[in-house]
Parts: sequence; structure tokens; C-alpha cells
Amino acid sequence: MEQQFEATLTGTDGPVSGIIKHITHGGHKKAYQFKSLDDTLYLTIAPDARGGWQKIDGTDPYLFGWVDEMAEQITNTYLFG
Repeated sequence: MEQQFEATLTGTDGPVSGIIKHITHGGHKKAYQFKSLDDTLYLTIAPDARGGWQKIDGTDPYLFGWVDEMAEQITNTYLFG
């Protein structure tokens, strides 16, 4: 079964609701994609070699803080969920 959960990112005009799911993207086996419920935004992130998170795909423009917001929600869901 696909791993996914509801999530919210902080947009400039208010919260952006969507779903974060675990995916494989290119050579990244631990990638996660946020897709907004209205299909206007998607953002894919994956850990880099040092353990930090980076954007590897997605719509533009995007807010840099979304990578950190996604990473925090992923960590909280899978470590503490």
C-alpha cells in the first residue's frame, strides 16, 4: 500500500491543503511528493547525501520554506505517528 497522509503547507495567501506520499523519483528511493487538493501545486523532495532535504521536482514558483515544512511533517508522521 502506498504511504500517504494529509498535509498543509503555509502559502502566501493562506494554507495549502494536500497529500504527501512516498514515491521513487529518479535515483531517489526516499522521495516524497506533496500534491495540493486543487492540483495547482506539487513539490517533490528527497534527502541529500548529508541528510538534509532538497527540492528535486515541482511546480514553480514555490516557497523555500515548504521544503522544511514538508520534511518536518514527514519526520513527525513516520517517527512519531
